[in-house]
Amino acid sequence: MSDQRPAVKEEVDGLTDLIEQVDSSPSSWRPWLSVSAVALGAFAFVTTEFLPVGLLPQIATELGVTPGTAGLMVTIPGIIAAVSAPAMMLGAGRIDRRLILLALSVLLLASNVISAFAPSFAIMLLGRAFLGAGLGGFWTLALTASGRLVHERHAAKAVATILTGVTFATVIGVPLGTLIASLASWRASFIATGVLAGIALVAQALLLPSLPSSVAIRFADLRALVGRLHMRKSLLLVALIFGAHFSSYTFIAPFLIQNADFSLSTVTPLLLGFGFVGFVSNFGMSAVVTKNLKASLLSIVVLLTLALVALPLLRHSHPGVIVAVLAWGVAFGAIPLCLSMWMQQAAPDLPEAGSALFISIIQVAIAVGSLAGGTVVDRIGVPADLWFGAALALAGVASIMSFRTKDTVASNVNVSAARAH
Repeated sequence: MSDQRPAVKEEVDGLTDLIEQVDSSPSSWRPWLSVSAVALGAFAFVTTEFLPVGLLPQIATELGVTPGTAGLMVTIPGIIAAVSAPAMMLGAGRIDRRLILLALSVLLLASNVISAFAPSFAIMLLGRAFLGAGLGGFWTLALTASGRLVHERHAAKAVATILTGVTFATVIGVPLGTLIASLASWRASFIATGVLAGIALVAQALLLPSLPSSVAIRFADLRALVGRLHMRKSLLLVALIFGAHFSSYTFIAPFLIQNADFSLSTVTPLLLGFGFVGFVSNFGMSAVVTKNLKASLLSIVVLLTLALVALPLLRHSHPGVIVAVLAWGVAFGAIPLCLSMWMQQAAPDLPEAGSALFISIIQVAIAVGSLAGGTVVDRIGVPADLWFGAALALAGVASIMSFRTKDTVASNVNVSAARAH
């Protein structure tokens, strides 16, 4: 019996080691629960960001401002987020990223509470400013943290999971908030999103592991990144593609109703279809994007261009418009994932700094793209705005084609020399 004990002990120890390896495996349930907690936060942030779009008339009337002035509830968070994304990373130092994510979720909760009980429009804008301050930092850390929560080979799937929060917010969150407002009041909608933000905060507090940072991002790092040709071209690429989408999508409903003769009752299911195919496209692309990123991005931007070109040409054909809108949904559903992976490859040595610039340029593209699109709509019409978006998307195609292997290699150069100076 004594001769068998060492063998039995070795078997027990081996089994224990195996259990520990399975339990800590990147594909186990614990890392994905933490990813899901971040995705829930993304859902809450995006729902809160675009909630006022469906509530503008009610809020404007109760708080005594014009609808145009009420639009500042969307503009101000975007502007602040564009600044807060890099600014927060500069001030974060080596603080545990988990603590920062929790603090940003507290800002989101505070934003909804202030907005829900705002006695004046000035207080409402204060609440929306809180949202902008949290929004830029959240997306910067959420995209970089995804790769740390799971194994490297699952990074694309983790990013795709977090980005589903955006899709669900667009398809479910914002319409649900509008429904709540129609049944109760716009204040009830903000209370509901506040509850959602609170749930996300608790989930992150319980599920997120410690995310220590050994490197503090400095202004020199941002300057060094912008100094790289590959990074500058990548930022321009992001601006063109997001500008193409938001300059056009902002006015898709007026196009469908006024130019394509769709009824209001048919617009809602079509836009829901846009979101659904985008959701499927997001996850479908996560399976192939790491194999050939450039080809993946090029294919979906070409699809976006074709959809924007086709819509004005097919506006007298309902089936044609439906196909074009759904093709647009497929394209944009995969764009955030592809561009996020693109920017990670553009700054492998400074992922948080690269993510901060990525989020900042997206917010700028949304603000400028929507403003430019509105100008085109007011002066020429919605069909012309779709042509304008198509032109931006085509410029994005040309930008992708301009990248060469040597650009990617150059992007991997370490910034140690910049820090030395």
